Amino acid sequence: MDGTVVLGLGGCVDHELTLSAPVMEQLIREYRIRADELTAPIAITNERELVISVLTYLQKGGGGEHYVASAATLREFTQRFPIRTTLGGTSVRAAKELSRLGVPSTLHLVSINDVVRRLLPADTDYVCSDDKDTFNPNVIVQYAQDLQVRAGDIDLRAPFPNRLIYANDPANSSMLLSPDLGPLLRGARLFLISGFNSLRDQQLLDARLSSLQDHLRQLPEAAIVYYEDAGFHQPAFSQRVREALLHRINIYGLNEDEMQSYLGRTVNLLSVEHVAAALESLRTFIPGPTLVLHTKYWSAALGEDAEAHAEALNEGIVVASTRYTHGDNSTHDDYTRMQTHPRRPDAREFAATLEHRLGDTVRCLPALHLDTPTPTTIGLGDAFVGGFLAATAQQR
Repeated sequence: MDGTVVLGLGGCVDHELTLSAPVMEQLIREYRIRADELTAPIAITNERELVISVLTYLQKGGGGEHYVASAATLREFTQRFPIRTTLGGTSVRAAKELSRLGVPSTLHLVSINDVVRRLLPADTDYVCSDDKDTFNPNVIVQYAQDLQVRAGDIDLRAPFPNRLIYANDPANSSMLLSPDLGPLLRGARLFLISGFNSLRDQQLLDARLSSLQDHLRQLPEAAIVYYEDAGFHQPAFSQRVREALLHRINIYGLNEDEMQSYLGRTVNLLSVEHVAAALESLRTFIPGPTLVLHTKYWSAALGEDAEAHAEALNEGIVVASTRYTHGDNSTHDDYTRMQTHPRRPDAREFAATLEHRLGDTVRCLPALHLDTPTPTTIGLGDAFVGGFLAATAQQR
């Protein structure tokens, strides 16, 4: 078992589906959903509330993650669409990208089943905190740009493609840590922490954070800890996680949806003034480690050693772009061609101006100019993390 790159803390099986206008329009009529109801529900307890949540994101082109109180609701919704079964979770998707790039890794899992065993890369080892098989798939909803939904008084068109995650997964909501994690970390050079966003009980969260801190004492001081943020099912818990772990995190990653959620406002991602102000505000939430912000227009590292992460930023962009264009079936040739793909002109200008404004504390790379009729929007952040970690591991 190669434990030099350890990825945690949980993974899952995903049921992926792509929204279609006829199904969504049928659901609007069936549940008599009105346009004035399209605000994010506080809780999702039935299929009607799930549909309202999806439509609310669809009209703004946003992405997000939510807990659904009933697994039956998820099954009811997925039965209306063709689905594809894949592996999910930031750590697992990152492991798959690392494997493609020739970097072996070891996963810490909290659930296991035959689907996971079958779909994990052959060079990816794992430890699991559960000694029995369980199967509670997440539902991953993908939608295309310009998808138009019209029914009743609702008439909306998606301004961007994106993905939504809906979960009812007891194993990840519990996040039991394996006693094997600490010994595994003794030989690690790179450790990914992700998955705490799934917990919903504060006492349980605090217990898991305390347990992780114990395990982290066995991690060599020189090892890099990368923390990837996510949409917390209980938003207030994100602060508790930062308070517990920020002192040991070297790199803190997040996407534009998570940034805007923290700031409580929409940020124009191609406005240098808006982004510079957003980064300054973000530092009040996340002081200390290098920030890595990956967005659809650019990716940036913010911190004293920002320049040192330029190669990793670029690798993350290339790997995520390959996934966006070619999905799970991408080949090494697809990845190689993507390395010389042209950059977005608007993002190139933005990146240069932001670096000029903020100086050596930021390194910003423009996204690639991508045009595909069937983009994959599921797992792009995870693919970015995989590419970033692969370059970081190879540098070390």
